[in-house]
Amino acid sequence: MAKVVVVTSGKGGVGKTTTTAALGAAIAEMGQNVCVVDFDVGLRNLDLVMGAERRVVYDLINVVQGDAKLAQALIRDKRVETLHLLPASQTRDKDNLTQEGVGRLMDELHERFDWVVCDSPAGIERGATLAMRHADIAVVVTNPEVSSVRDSDRIIGLLDAKTARAERGERIEKHLLLTRYDAVRAERGDMLKVDDVLEILSIPLLGIVPESMDVLRASNLGTPVTMADNTSAPARAYRDAARRLLGEQVAMTVPGDRRSLFGRIFSRRAA
Repeated sequence: MAKVVVVTSGKGGVGKTTTTAALGAAIAEMGQNVCVVDFDVGLRNLDLVMGAERRVVYDLINVVQGDAKLAQALIRDKRVETLHLLPASQTRDKDNLTQEGVGRLMDELHERFDWVVCDSPAGIERGATLAMRHADIAVVVTNPEVSSVRDSDRIIGLLDAKTARAERGERIEKHLLLTRYDAVRAERGDMLKVDDVLEILSIPLLGIVPESMDVLRASNLGTPVTMADNTSAPARAYRDAARRLLGEQVAMTVPGDRRSLFGRIFSRRAA
């Protein structure tokens, strides 16, 4: 049975799609059978980041509505054979997603894959709530700015109220991924420090991805950043985050700061 991860945030533009592609690719490269699913109906950017936009025939809505089988819509990555993509529709509306149809899809994905990583649209509307509904694990992506952190706090509340696990009286496993971080600017007070974000959100830290042009270059190439240049700082950060999702204990460091945060941050848990 697969573990279902939802990559979510309250605010757009924080790096959810980049994160979905990077984590999915990194986990697949570790030998796991992975499917990344684009729930951002109407926009559909995950296929671009994965370099598969010309290979889309059927999409998420086709499968949810029964117009195509899952096997027809899945796109196998040409670089890693254990990595698959289920793209969103660019021409349909999120209202075409139904709770019953998504439930059937997730049941089938559970049987076929080890990991299912869902790219959620930003905010709290229908597409976002359906993307998180069947999740076992949530990766909450936020930038180190007040508005992004505040919106993420709202999403954490939804994860504890609107998921299938919440309805069963269970808690969903939640992790924070801090993106576009610059230690020098944080020290100057131009953005929030890591400790500030953790103090507000009170969920365990999965990783810190630095501000870097490597992310933009990888997206323009249609390649997950972990595949574009495995020596880049963002690639290392995402691979370490993927290893932590798989249960490994990996030391946490702030990009641009040599101090280890393993003892002080990695072990934090929600209050």
